[in-house]
Amino acid sequence: MVTMTAVKTNRRGDRTAEGFTLLELIVVMIIISLLAAMAVPAFSHHMKTAREAVLKEDLHVMRQAIDSYTVDKQKAPQTLDDLVTSGYMKVMPVDPMTHRSDSWVGARSDNYQTVDETATGINDVHSGSQDLSTDGSLYSTW
Repeated sequence: MVTMTAVKTNRRGDRTAEGFTLLELIVVMIIISLLAAMAVPAFSHHMKTAREAVLKEDLHVMRQAIDSYTVDKQKAPQTLDDLVTSGYMKVMPVDPMTHRSDSWVGARSDNYQTVDETATGINDVHSGSQDLSTDGSLYSTW
């Protein structure tokens, strides 16, 4: 029977098995750990900037829906759910910072947005997150 282990003969004629020493394995593990230590913060930063891009897009879409609702109905929505029930949005998006769809904060105003508007209500929307963004501002101020 033939085995697949590599056997080496040294100069004295002794047979030794090839393999890695403990020191070589430790060095490889240290190198892998250093590479992982550099990659994890970069990955985390890119994930945060991706969530911020999603937040900006969600806010833009919801603000457009609020404006369309206000112009069409001649009154501002009273709740953000009015946008969904009236068909201006299919579903309320999930806030990428809080991971919940019920954390959006609708900003009310007593000012009319259009001349034909008959009732005031929500005219802006913000994230419910109180975390800091990559530029140092609060997500709730976007």
